[in-house]
Amino acid sequence: MKAKALAMLLCALLSSSGFAAQCTTNARGTTTCGNGENAVRYNPNTGNAVKAQTNSVGVTTVQTGHGGEVKMKNGKGVYKAPNGQTCYKTANSQGCR
Repeated sequence: MKAKALAMLLCALLSSSGFAAQCTTNARGTTTCGNGENAVRYNPNTGNAVKAQTNSVGVTTVQTGHGGEVKMKNGKGVYKAPNGQTCYKTANSQGCR
């Protein structure tokens, strides 16, 4: 019950800020709301909420409810974990430091 309330709160919050949310729930209970440029997903099984936004130059920023952040474009990107670790993926290599 708490999970559904959080998912509905996320959807309502985004829809009230000019974000025309279209929400769906799949068979596993994951709720996704989005309009093509912004999206929110909540997984009640893990308790993780994920928010994604795409800026004007096509870079997608994804933030998790646990503090991680990913910035990506064209299959390349950088991930910053909540513990401070940074991982990257380029056209020719990938790794973490």
